[in-house]
Amino acid sequence: MAASAMGAQSKILRRLLDKRETNNASLPINTVSFHLSSIRVSSCCIMSMNGCEGEARFRPAIGASETRTLPVSADPGSAMDRLRSAVSDLKENPPASSSGIIRLQAPITERVKAIEWLHSQPPRCRFPRVFFSPPSACTASGINGFGIEHDPIVVSVAGIGSAVFFRHLRPFSYHDWLSIKRFLPADSPLIRAYGAIRFDARSDVSAEWGAFGSFYFVIPQIELVELTGSCMLAATVAWDDSSDWPWENALQLLQSTIREVSSSFIKQMKRHAPTAFILNSNHFPSKKNWDSTVNSALQVIKGQDSPLTKVVLARSSRYVTASDIDPIVWLASLQAEGENAYQFCLQPPGSPAFIGNTPEKLFHRSLLSISSEALAGTRVRGGSTAQDLQIELDLLSSPKDHLEFTIVRESIRRKLEATCSDVVVEPRKAVRKLPRVQHLHALLAGRLKREEDEYDLLASLHPTPAVCGFPTEEARLLIAETEVFDRGMYAGPVGWFGGRESEFAVGIRSALVGKEVGALLYAGTGIVEGSNASSEWNELQIKTSQFTKLLKLEMPSQKELMTLQHIQKLRAPA
Repeated sequence: MAASAMGAQSKILRRLLDKRETNNASLPINTVSFHLSSIRVSSCCIMSMNGCEGEARFRPAIGASETRTLPVSADPGSAMDRLRSAVSDLKENPPASSSGIIRLQAPITERVKAIEWLHSQPPRCRFPRVFFSPPSACTASGINGFGIEHDPIVVSVAGIGSAVFFRHLRPFSYHDWLSIKRFLPADSPLIRAYGAIRFDARSDVSAEWGAFGSFYFVIPQIELVELTGSCMLAATVAWDDSSDWPWENALQLLQSTIREVSSSFIKQMKRHAPTAFILNSNHFPSKKNWDSTVNSALQVIKGQDSPLTKVVLARSSRYVTASDIDPIVWLASLQAEGENAYQFCLQPPGSPAFIGNTPEKLFHRSLLSISSEALAGTRVRGGSTAQDLQIELDLLSSPKDHLEFTIVRESIRRKLEATCSDVVVEPRKAVRKLPRVQHLHALLAGRLKREEDEYDLLASLHPTPAVCGFPTEEARLLIAETEVFDRGMYAGPVGWFGGRESEFAVGIRSALVGKEVGALLYAGTGIVEGSNASSEWNELQIKTSQFTKLLKLEMPSQKELMTLQHIQKLRAPA
């Protein structure tokens, strides 16, 4: 038998042995960090310019910014040929400016799904990957290359490579926001920086979240923008002599990425991921420790001298599976049931992928107009229309859920009023239904006084009481003292900045997925007076069910194990 095949079989057997040894044992608190300590960004990764190095306030505005729309192509292959030709023209006619960003976009008449295109790209460690899809399509102005009266509507965006990225271990600051905005011209609305910010930048970064830093944003080199009825393939190049990233380096890296982009793709990829066998699983905290933690939090909330009225406690669940999980296939499965939610994927080079299917908007900015929402209180969906309605009425009439929701709504309203004018809340309380759960919900809107207030709004809104508690600082401190795992980007802002628009969701209903980690699933629940530890645990189970449905709880049979070994053998290099 070939050594590679033997190695593949040994890998499965080691996982089986690990499960046998730990199945009935209580693992130490630091198990997650211990097992993941070997994760690192591979040395083969080709890094581009880090746009947040240095102080943005001392840098001038970039010298050149432009979006060039190429003639319409019939399919992705033809569009890629046009991009290659346009990039060659750039090489022959370089810009005179010492800094800038140029986007080349090729409209395509054929409808291509962004998730399918992303799945077909080489999953090599040196390529960052991003995906973002809003619950309802939003208009992107100024991209009309189709000869039609109205601008196309962006359905989803998939990107690989990094024209410029923004990452640091320090907390996200106003100067970091300026560094990002520097590369986002108002007249190029589809040049966007996609990324996420940690839930708590003051907490230690664990190994599994190391590549993300305190914040991580990227302007992709190559993008497939899925539009209503059509799509667009784009290439972006960014350079800055003051950051030691001259035009020649930037263009050479773009050409290298283009050479490895696949023009072909699998149409109509399976929207339901194959079930993965669980070899080992652990909750942090365990059910026993969860009960104790919730009861301790309730004692603090009930204390006479405590200002705390709500704290959101979370759980991390680690699943080791018999085969590697493809995060893009899982994301496609989330899309199948997530029409009313944001889907996202953020994967730095050599890192696990942060994916999610979150229903909660943090904010959306269009010029100076701001919209946000309050979401709290959870119930499962009913098996029939009558049962679903009864559950809805129970949610609307529950004093405990009304208290939790009111805390969230009023906190967001006050924060909007600090940076916005004309703040309205409508409706004040309704029920929003998702495929598996339903929540209390309210919409809020306002108007920024100036665009620079966007950073203040983001810093003020995050973390909301829906993912942290109230008052914010007291809740954050209790979470830091209580939780035995690193939330990372879970429950943090995830989305994109643009020149005229920005949109962020709250990174809940999410997971960290990769070869070294298996699947780390995250979920949280609000603890207020009247909460019950067992009920809150059940709520966590419901919130992670969109992921756990993709996992098979029992051990594989001998026949299934032989099939897995055969698949591993086929995957092994010759």
